[in-house]
Amino acid sequence: MQRGRRTNGRAIVAAMGKGERTRLAVLAEATEIAARHGLSGLTIGTLASSAGMSKSGLYAHFGSKEALQLAILDHAREFFIDQVVRPALRAPRGEPRVRALFEHWLTCCRDRMPAGCVYMAAKPEFGDRPGPVRDRLVRDQLDLYDMIGQVFRTGISEGHFRPDADPAQFAQDLEGVLTAFFFAHRLLRDPAVEARARRAFETLLTTVRRSD
Repeated sequence: MQRGRRTNGRAIVAAMGKGERTRLAVLAEATEIAARHGLSGLTIGTLASSAGMSKSGLYAHFGSKEALQLAILDHAREFFIDQVVRPALRAPRGEPRVRALFEHWLTCCRDRMPAGCVYMAAKPEFGDRPGPVRDRLVRDQLDLYDMIGQVFRTGISEGHFRPDADPAQFAQDLEGVLTAFFFAHRLLRDPAVEARARRAFETLLTTVRRSD
């Protein structure tokens, strides 16, 4: 899921033109709205009113509702890479890196909701709807599994996990733990769900860790 080289965020913003800064601000607002109402519930009119822009101004930036939806998914993907993937990859290879991935992802689910909400809502929303938005979600989901699998393989190569452990199975199980946490935390507001997620993660690690 990682793309490109890491660059200082303030330097990027400073180098942007006014049009690009406006586009990013609109995307941030659109992501907030889509987190509450879903990608389908986001309209150009609603966004224009919330962002204080004209509909024609928004069309100039995105061209169509579908293009806006795809831009929101790109925005959410980059947010996840910035907040979860890159920090995790700075941890030592093997189990420490897997743990870092879990911790940053859990924090993102718990404290930085909008981008995560968009993805969680969009998967069931567009799961049975053929088209570019579903295609983008499929691509990003496969990239997510691939990223987790690559991180997990460092644990095998470092001797932390069993050589016969299945990276694809681990990727799906890890996402399952964090997805369950996300929905329980958001819906139930139960402080105990984080402790349960941590226990589930430790149980998952126990099943793949080398015993010698």
